[in-house]
Amino acid sequence: MVDYSKYEFLKVEIDGNGVATVTMNDPEKLNAVGPENHKELEYIWVDLAQDESIKAIVLTGAGRAFSAGGDVKKMAARAGTEFGLKYALRVPQNTLRIFEHMLLTPQPVIAAVNGDAIGLGLTLALFCDMSLVADDARLGDTHVKVGLVAGDGGAVVWPLLVGPQRAKEFLMRGKVLKGAEAAALGLINYAHPRETVLEEALKVATEIAANPVWAVRWSKAAVNKQLKAQLNQVLELSIAYESLTMLTHDYKEAATAFAEKRKPTFEGY
Repeated sequence: MVDYSKYEFLKVEIDGNGVATVTMNDPEKLNAVGPENHKELEYIWVDLAQDESIKAIVLTGAGRAFSAGGDVKKMAARAGTEFGLKYALRVPQNTLRIFEHMLLTPQPVIAAVNGDAIGLGLTLALFCDMSLVADDARLGDTHVKVGLVAGDGGAVVWPLLVGPQRAKEFLMRGKVLKGAEAAALGLINYAHPRETVLEEALKVATEIAANPVWAVRWSKAAVNKQLKAQLNQVLELSIAYESLTMLTHDYKEAATAFAEKRKPTFEGY
């Protein structure tokens, strides 16, 4: 039996049907991802993958958000500092590890997006095998709004789901849409009323968990070949570009302005 008590940001509960509910559990910060809990998101999938008591996984968030993505206040604090430089150098390897481990997890993973999912938060949901979303949740990859390339998976998965032109529109404009709009666009599977999203996701997970294990796992593995190929082709470059933008003046200005709730002034470098 895997010991999940070592995780502080993530709470794991396993029911009698073999469905594990993994909850990002920092509701006061809207389940934003900083350097500390980023590491938990890298390795939780390794533990889940080797837990033979689990047949399906539901990923959700505590409180009113699924995940606000990167912690912009922490971004602003480290921008232009020596720690910020060291962090930028580690980003490619650490980010690649999250999505490689997610795709290698044999059990199906279903996102129950109970509230807003922004940036990395939304990318986590889109890398799940299915996504059920609150119809009024705000969804978007807004990296560009804080001076960053959408490098941590957005450039990988958006084109596969909605096509290159729509992907570039959303990523370059930092557009935000509601869950119901995302379902109509084909970005996610289903939109439900906020109060029923987790319940509906658990129903789907329970249904899948009752199917023959290897039929489910190998069906997932076969489809994921395309996603793995796209990950290998795109992510290292896109995340390298994101790391480079962490060294720019405009990134520091955008992150600081966001944290200070003012309009940024960009210099183009």
